[in-house]
Amino acid sequence: MLRPALALLRAAFALLALAAITVQLLDLAAKGTLDPINYFSYFTIQANLIGAAALLWAASRWRGERSAALDWFRGAAVVYLTVTLIVFAVLLSGTDVDTAIPWVDTVLHRVMPIVLIVDWLIDPPLVRLTARRALAWLIYPLAWTAYTLVRGAIVGWYPYPFLDPANGGYGRVALYVCVILVGGTLLCLLVAGVGNALRRRLSG
Repeated sequence: MLRPALALLRAAFALLALAAITVQLLDLAAKGTLDPINYFSYFTIQANLIGAAALLWAASRWRGERSAALDWFRGAAVVYLTVTLIVFAVLLSGTDVDTAIPWVDTVLHRVMPIVLIVDWLIDPPLVRLTARRALAWLIYPLAWTAYTLVRGAIVGWYPYPFLDPANGGYGRVALYVCVILVGGTLLCLLVAGVGNALRRRLSG
């Protein structure tokens, strides 16, 4: 009974995230303020899409054994949404990041990160995650940062104020990026370590 129930909850939260992203997109379109490229350039939106994909993938495997690839992807989603939760709370609370609808803001910045974290804790990876595999989770955020800074310099738009060199110059941007990178590295190792510890406890 537990596996079907977990699968249903995973699917339900994934659909909730997708609904929140869609409703906010339609609301911006109705107001005439939607730029689709900008909207899908937010780390929050991309991280939630990754989180929803991870939940749906895991839900689809409820009858069989999960693959190591799936657990690696789940771990990545945990890291990205945890970063979303922390960065939003510390740097972006009260900032307009195109999630003006209150329940959408709550789902994308608070609910989904907590859901992915809890999902990782109650159903840890089946195969041990090495530090090297865990640090590979950083590839996407680094690529996103490079894309954001290059595109921002071209089009004059940045998704978050702390990445906009107009707010203190590139030195300030570099400082924020380095701090988040160090924090992200530690977070990757923490998520993998916790998952491995819980895996050993459950298997033992």
